Amino acid sequence: MHSKVLAWPRWAKRLIVIALDVLLAIFSTWIAYSLRLDGLHRPAEAQWWVYGIAPVLVIPIFIRFGLYRAIFRYTGQAALIATGKAVALYALALSSLLMWHQWPMVPRSLGLLQPLVFLVLVGASRAFARFWLAGVDATSRGSEGRLLIYGAGNEGAQTAAALGVARQYELVGFVDDDETMAGRSLNDLPVYSSNALSRLVSNEAITDILLAMPNAPRERRNQIIAKLDGLPVHVRTLPSISDLASGKVTIQDIRELDIEDLLGRDPVPPSEELLNRELTGKVVLVSGAGGSIGSELARQICLQAPTKLFLLDHNEFGLYSIHQELLAIGLKSGTPVELVPLLGSVANVERLREILAAYKPSVVYHAAAYKHVPMVEENPGEGVRNNIFGTVNLARAAADAGVARFVLISTDKAVRPTNVMGATKRVAELVLQALAAENTRTRFSMVRFGNVLGSSGSVVPLFRKQLAEGGPLTVTHVEVTRYFMTIPEAAQLVLQAGAMGQGGDVFVLDMGGPVKIMDLARRMVQLSGLSIRDAEHPDGDIEIALTGLRTGEKLYEELLIGDNPQATEHPRIMKAHEPYVPWDQLKPELDNLYLAAERNDANAIKAFMLKHVQGYQSA
Repeated sequence: MHSKVLAWPRWAKRLIVIALDVLLAIFSTWIAYSLRLDGLHRPAEAQWWVYGIAPVLVIPIFIRFGLYRAIFRYTGQAALIATGKAVALYALALSSLLMWHQWPMVPRSLGLLQPLVFLVLVGASRAFARFWLAGVDATSRGSEGRLLIYGAGNEGAQTAAALGVARQYELVGFVDDDETMAGRSLNDLPVYSSNALSRLVSNEAITDILLAMPNAPRERRNQIIAKLDGLPVHVRTLPSISDLASGKVTIQDIRELDIEDLLGRDPVPPSEELLNRELTGKVVLVSGAGGSIGSELARQICLQAPTKLFLLDHNEFGLYSIHQELLAIGLKSGTPVELVPLLGSVANVERLREILAAYKPSVVYHAAAYKHVPMVEENPGEGVRNNIFGTVNLARAAADAGVARFVLISTDKAVRPTNVMGATKRVAELVLQALAAENTRTRFSMVRFGNVLGSSGSVVPLFRKQLAEGGPLTVTHVEVTRYFMTIPEAAQLVLQAGAMGQGGDVFVLDMGGPVKIMDLARRMVQLSGLSIRDAEHPDGDIEIALTGLRTGEKLYEELLIGDNPQATEHPRIMKAHEPYVPWDQLKPELDNLYLAAERNDANAIKAFMLKHVQGYQSA
């Protein structure tokens, strides 16, 4: 029955509500007469017009107040207030009419009594409709699960209210670390101690837990997530309070755990002094600005108020997206930066010289590169042309244009690489080291870091996609480990290290301990409220499949070629001392490599790498 009613067209439902209000207006007039006369009223012929005037007055007022546009099963306090205002206006109109023309057998007190009765009847009808129609949600959407909210503060209460309207889940109660809250109620729901969480999940058949603590420090969040790890519940979160739209929690704000939560460590805090040093009031260019790292670099640079920011990319859609996003950020912050989107490829040396000569940036951040290991392994010529000679083109154009600083975004895969992609990034580093020794005007430096969580092609978005599809999660080897960092961390490291560069520097980040990809996969399955299917648990939900190492993939990544990193003014940034080849020796070899890349001669390319890239092993 519920579903049939909801399936009616909108106009039919509105007509039924209007007809109901007409009947209620007439019925409330009869009740008002009966109360006034202290007995059941039998209308005389001269009184029938009063029964007719009530709906004639009230229906247009209700339409004006938009009361027939409301969806009854989602109506709340705002709709009740609007109804009260509409009835008040109706009462004023009816009272004025009765006072202005004193008809016989029509008491003037009817102008106050009838609207009060009508308000009660209308309010009761809306309340009944809301609770009756709520049965649809309870059966069709409430089946999504039984939910606990972790955090009985203001955000938890707002979340409970939002969930109450949406009715996606059956809300069981709250959990809080404050023992004084246990046993109390919030929004008519019980508050439980977090110490009873395991028993509560089992006894109440909890399927989902929502972390409603946007202001909690990362360390505390990690402790809570560790406590939830292993429980058969899907854990989700609210964003930070600064990210919540207008400070109010809505159902759309609920999302999967932050990438930082999965990382299991605190993000590296930036040094504002280092960020400001080479950016504020400067002209800056970012290559690869439409990519994962380049776009985050552009966002972070905008926060430091440069005079101009040039966004260079060959991908039209990526460039358009980041340009529009930064324009919106500038308008919102009230400190717009002059943004210039530039279409162009780093392989086009003439276009690069034209751009740098015309706009004369003082700082260049070079993020444009092919980075997917199997893809570059299958297309070594294009990898060399883009990653090596794109760097040569941009670096030499920057030197000729008198750019003060040039920063290359590199990777830990450049250290003793087993794949063409990593080898091309190490050669790009060698190019900058050689140019730094030759050129005194432009300070060339490079920043080397590990895997970036959340970037295109990274493991976390892949695992989330595989989880949504029911698995399996694919891991190449049970022992494979990687260093991880977040996109904002990576961008801030690049900007801070670039400010410290003196020429030829290779900066690396102290990224903590490496993370096993298998452990990350298991953690994501468990925090999604699912179980792992394996030989010991054949009835589990999600399988983790081992696919074997891909061509050129290493079990372990490294950040340093040498063993003696030097400390810098940032406690989490180190400076490596790496060997290099002088430019006069490297240049003839690069000329031969360019010809090999033009022919897509994989053997000649790998021969170059074996000769010049320390530790390179061809797959």
